[in-house]
Amino acid sequence: MDHEFYMRQALALAREAIEDGDVPVGCVIVREGEIIGRGRNRREADGDATAHAEVEAIRDACGRLGSWRLHGCTLYVTLEPCPMCAGAIINARIGAVRYGVRDPKAGCCGSVLNLFEERFNHHPRIYQGPLNEECESLLQEFFQNLR
Repeated sequence: MDHEFYMRQALALAREAIEDGDVPVGCVIVREGEIIGRGRNRREADGDATAHAEVEAIRDACGRLGSWRLHGCTLYVTLEPCPMCAGAIINARIGAVRYGVRDPKAGCCGSVLNLFEERFNHHPRIYQGPLNEECESLLQEFFQNLR
């Protein structure tokens, strides 16, 4: 798998989120080398607390496959998943998660806690990277411009 290519696709979606005033988080879900789900943060645009990039991408992938089970998929996201998104990843049975930047305030892949190590019935593999620096720069620039 070309991990950088898929993370660049997630970064492109994160940049789109900025246009709506949303925190730049983007996500793609890949199965057998094909992107089957795309999402970006839409909380501000939709006025919906659950409109996170991962949830949007999971909904898209499930719709395309016609199934809630996303076995054999890898999720690429620019920011470490929060508790809600980590729960959705577990429920969707996604096999692996690759994230760009750690989230010390809400990250559930090891920053605050690792939800994937708890006693749930599914345990995705977790990887940080690739393109950590690019993901971090995009978030830093977004928050600097808010000030």
